[in-house]
Amino acid sequence: MGGIQLLSRNGSPSHPIRIAVFFSGSGTGMNALLEHQTRSDCVHTTVVCVTDKKDAKGVDFARKYNLPVIIESVDVNVPREERRREQEMRIEQELLEYDVDLIVLSGYMRILTPQFVENFYPRIVNIHPSLLPAFPGADAHTDVLASGVLVSGCTVHVVDAGMDTGTILAQCRVPVFENDTRPHLAKRVQIEEHRVYPKVIDLICSGHQFDLDD
Repeated sequence: MGGIQLLSRNGSPSHPIRIAVFFSGSGTGMNALLEHQTRSDCVHTTVVCVTDKKDAKGVDFARKYNLPVIIESVDVNVPREERRREQEMRIEQELLEYDVDLIVLSGYMRILTPQFVENFYPRIVNIHPSLLPAFPGADAHTDVLASGVLVSGCTVHVVDAGMDTGTILAQCRVPVFENDTRPHLAKRVQIEEHRVYPKVIDLICSGHQFDLDD
């Protein structure tokens, strides 16, 4: 059965897909992507970086590549039930100004609202540090170690309105050792994340067809 392209056009080195990278922390995954994009044959480029944390370390990586950074924190003066959407509406307006084709979540720790996802679906992708559908959520490594499983890994998936429930695009397996600590496992998984995520983004931006059926 044939699949569908996630984007409406194919990128090329002369007319690359325009990416916004969302991050909340160290930005190491974003840095791996930005380094990948320095290749002359790359068909995508990051045009803006977005964070909800003004002190996120990843801001330094964005500035290293002379990229604009949108810093949009949640406004605590807005009623609690409206805060997430109000913050996203500010971000959406700025994304329009940068003519963004694809949103890449790279350690972005906020849950997107259904409205935001609907506005961009299926043009939001994420990488999660487990072999989904096992161990979704914010602290997969701790959950993996507590479970006693012998294999973990990472998953690149389309973002939908659920918690790490979107269509899986690629996975990499990583062994879990008996004496593993959370930092040890996280580092091993991170190495694979930095390898596979840019490759999947290459596929998306060059018109590869994915099966989005559940």
